[in-house]
Amino acid sequence: MNWLEVTIYTSKQGLETITGILMQMGVTGFVIEDPDDFEEFLTLRGQTWDYMDVSMEDLKDVETNIKFYLAENSQGQETFIEIKNMLNRLKEENADYGSLRLELGNVKEEDWANNWKQYFKPFTVGEKFVIKPTWESYDETTDRHILEIDPNSSFGTGQHYTTQLCIEQLENIVKPSCEVLDMGCGSGILSIAALMLGANHVTAVDIDQNSVDIACENFAQNKMDTARYTTYCGNVMADEALENKIGHRKYDIVVANIVADVIIGMKHELRNFLKADGKLIASGVIGDRAEEVKGHLEEVGFEVDNITEKNDWVAILAHIK
Repeated sequence: MNWLEVTIYTSKQGLETITGILMQMGVTGFVIEDPDDFEEFLTLRGQTWDYMDVSMEDLKDVETNIKFYLAENSQGQETFIEIKNMLNRLKEENADYGSLRLELGNVKEEDWANNWKQYFKPFTVGEKFVIKPTWESYDETTDRHILEIDPNSSFGTGQHYTTQLCIEQLENIVKPSCEVLDMGCGSGILSIAALMLGANHVTAVDIDQNSVDIACENFAQNKMDTARYTTYCGNVMADEALENKIGHRKYDIVVANIVADVIIGMKHELRNFLKADGKLIASGVIGDRAEEVKGHLEEVGFEVDNITEKNDWVAILAHIK
């Protein structure tokens, strides 16, 4: 297995925020370099330090950073895209998180964007889908829907556990007449799955214009009728006009495969988008935070129907009480 070395440059203030989000994404091993560690060494030298390593001396001039490694496969690619999206969101906040510069240590980003594709082969999800990358062939006879996807630089190959959990939930609840809202649509994979399952119309929203463009390409690749989907780019938590345009009390199903903190921050909007008997699928949540997210959803009037789990990632299915 090859590994991608990733470094994020930040500030002292940004360390806790970024490491916390990385842990939500399943990145649990990282190295932090910070000039304050050198100052601590100078203060405590002779008390708790027996000697000074040469690398400790180097810390005095280093830019605060977090270094970690991702596997060179489709799971690593999905996590890398999540991290880039996270950094873009943090740049929009009015906080001192430093440069938030991202560097790859042992490969160019454009090479990495192609290398992982060798691991992405057709595979089944749930009871009704085969997920097939656009550059691969699939010659087997099947009654399943064949969903073709090229995530390009957007989240959503279908191999991430949260995407699979969402598709499995959609299989159980999509009805022919339903309206679906896909918040944080990424590559559009969940929107396309909902349409293939018979949804009447899907509204796909992402904060990143590149993701919206890629989702449109994937709608076309899967020969989706343009009358059956609408796309928007923007942040509904910061843009009231966009929120109103998307529409309140309009959707039978809202699916939000994002991260725990965004789901918590968007809980009122998620509820307001749903019809009185609507259902929410919330994922992108690491197992340790499932109860926390569940509690926040219950605070705004949701009742949880079930929580499904794969490899310590969860999807929460809930309805309005």
